[in-house]
Amino acid sequence: MADARATEPRTQTLGRERLDYVRPPVTTGRPVSAGRLELALLAVTSTALVAGGISFVLGARGAADLSWAIGTVAGIGPAVVWVFAALRRKHAGVDLIAVLALVGTLAIGEYLAGALISVMLASGRTLESAAQRRASHDLRALLERAPRSARRREGGSVLTVPLEEIAPGDLLVVGPGEVVPVDGTAAGAATVDESALTGEPEHVERAAGEDVRSGVLNAGPAFEFRATATAENSTYAAIVRLAREAGAESAPVVRVADRAAAWFLPLSLAAAALGWVIGGTSERAVAVLVVATPCPLLLAAPVAIVSGLARAARRGVVVRDGRALEALGRARTLVLDKTGTLTAGRPRVLSVSTGPGRSPAEVLQLAASLDQVSPHVLAEALVREAHVRGLPLTVPLDAAEDPGKGITGLVDGHRLQVGRVELPGELPAWARTARNRAALDGAAVVWLTVDGELSGAVLLRDPVRYDAPRTLRRLCGAGLTRLVMLTGDHEGAAREVAAVVGLDGVASRQSPADKVAAVRAERTRAVTVMVGDGVNDAPALAAADVGVAMGARGSTASSEAADVVLTADRLDRLADAIEAAVRARAIAVQSAVGGIALSLAAMAVAAAGYLPPAAGALLQEAIDIAVILNALRALGAGWASRRALEPGTEELLNRFSAEHEDLRDALDVLRDAADQVASGDPTQALTAVRRAHRFLSERILPHEEAEEHQLYPALSGPLGSAEATATMSRTHAEIGRLARRVATHLEQADEGGAIHPDQVDDLLASLYGLHTVLRLHFAQEEENYFSLVP
Repeated sequence: MADARATEPRTQTLGRERLDYVRPPVTTGRPVSAGRLELALLAVTSTALVAGGISFVLGARGAADLSWAIGTVAGIGPAVVWVFAALRRKHAGVDLIAVLALVGTLAIGEYLAGALISVMLASGRTLESAAQRRASHDLRALLERAPRSARRREGGSVLTVPLEEIAPGDLLVVGPGEVVPVDGTAAGAATVDESALTGEPEHVERAAGEDVRSGVLNAGPAFEFRATATAENSTYAAIVRLAREAGAESAPVVRVADRAAAWFLPLSLAAAALGWVIGGTSERAVAVLVVATPCPLLLAAPVAIVSGLARAARRGVVVRDGRALEALGRARTLVLDKTGTLTAGRPRVLSVSTGPGRSPAEVLQLAASLDQVSPHVLAEALVREAHVRGLPLTVPLDAAEDPGKGITGLVDGHRLQVGRVELPGELPAWARTARNRAALDGAAVVWLTVDGELSGAVLLRDPVRYDAPRTLRRLCGAGLTRLVMLTGDHEGAAREVAAVVGLDGVASRQSPADKVAAVRAERTRAVTVMVGDGVNDAPALAAADVGVAMGARGSTASSEAADVVLTADRLDRLADAIEAAVRARAIAVQSAVGGIALSLAAMAVAAAGYLPPAAGALLQEAIDIAVILNALRALGAGWASRRALEPGTEELLNRFSAEHEDLRDALDVLRDAADQVASGDPTQALTAVRRAHRFLSERILPHEEAEEHQLYPALSGPLGSAEATATMSRTHAEIGRLARRVATHLEQADEGGAIHPDQVDDLLASLYGLHTVLRLHFAQEEENYFSLVP
């Protein structure tokens, strides 16, 4: 598959002259325009049937037979064409049964039955075509909005040019309501609608210098951006190439239906012959052929599979073809990369440690000011965190970066160094504590020295995605039985992530070749899905039964190698896709088996002489309609779908999520207080405990109280019942109990002017316990509740 894509001319994807890629996927091999011919045939045959009926009622039996005969003859020609078209595609020509039935009705004078068969054929084909158009609507919409030109600023003018002429570095203009043509960086503030890629309707603000992906819609005033890629290498082009290849004919379940149809044809002919022999009349044979036409097998599977593709596309998941969707439905093993897949892919500040006389805000402000001019990924994290906290940054002077060590420069007249430090002698106690915490938490340490003095440390870690544990549980519920992580990271970090999300296996220090070998080994045991986002994951994605790329921020190479692209930067979209695939496959099999069972039963009744041709034609029409409508159920989410959040509930979740972000770093005040109590200095310990008590009474307890009485009642609907939050309510009670113990210890200490030795053990247990319980409680709420927000 990859080789075929590599040899395809790029100009066919986004070229101005070639527009054929915007055709929606069609599963039956008929051109889209065939829908008009089917409508015309339906009009002719229906008119003939109605005209014959009117003539019959008026007593003109000859005119009635003539009208019905014309309707019968009108159906023979298209049915013959469909037979040969199917045979050319190496599909079972079960429409041959329809041709034989039509000819048979003419031969025995059953003109009404023939007219009914013609109407049945025309309406069945029309319904099938309409069903496929509806099912592929989301994919077609994705393709049809692909831009074909761009407006490039050249001096004082703006020229419209073909996309293939755009090169990295060009300054482009996007007007209101226009689609961004290529990937780039905003030259100024921009408001974009990313719903076509992510499935989320919210508008996103992009500041100057931030990335803007091709395919997003300008939801605000016109803005300019600088192209960073050509059209063929941009995000939307890769998605268009995937959607262009989407179809259902290659799906194994469809091929199974075709094979079943191959034996259904001789079975139908044998049943017709048997009915003729038993009844001694050709009428029974014709009745058997009538109820055997057309075979529901050829309608059910393609419509269900393409409906599943559309359902996945609606959730921001582009599946390359029906084969990939069907394989997703059979998958039992999931292999995941770590960074950018199970984790956010961007390090974030975990905590800030300070030397004597420094505050966390001051340390972060100084380090971020100098790191503004550094391209290092950790520097970006520091600057981003400083912006989030609203810290004003100073432009550094005389900045110089030494790769592998860090950056030095002047900030506010002080010589700073940010990065690694090599100081003679032993580290001070606070620095040793920071270093030990980093080792325990699997975090990286960025040190800050001010005028040669070690002044602070910032701990950073790539956090596990909020939605990762919940998503993996959903995947297990959908049928996956083995979850494995492959990562190039060191073993400690890999084991910690694996423990948090609950994996069956983990391998660290994996090279691209190692990942390919591991995926191939998993494939020998079960159908395997591989999820990744980087260039190094592309070979493993290609080696898997189904490769899934995190396309929102992943590399173009991984997207090109993948069978499935998650256009939203959310892992739970994979669970949506697999649930859609399992549902589509089950419905396809159910529809095919149910349709053929009903047809076989009708054939038996007809062969026994209890079903005349005209009634059989009506019955078969009902079977075909039922099969198509059942297959279209794959467009829906099913009874197990999650209930949508009310706007008020979503607003509460966003509010408390933001409060978590604000409170998480402040939790260290509890551990710092406990450290001071353990140090044995009564004066400093009492001051630290008072600070911790203020934090608990002014920030933590009001936050927990608001969650208990506002958020949790609002979640009872989406989660199914109030019992879903019962364990979290019990944690609230425990947090309140420990906070009251700290308050009581503080009252006792204030009476004597110091913390008494007999208070130390219980106070340490309360403070350390609060720190641990709150961190766990925050993680549980983020995983179980906050991840519900789109």
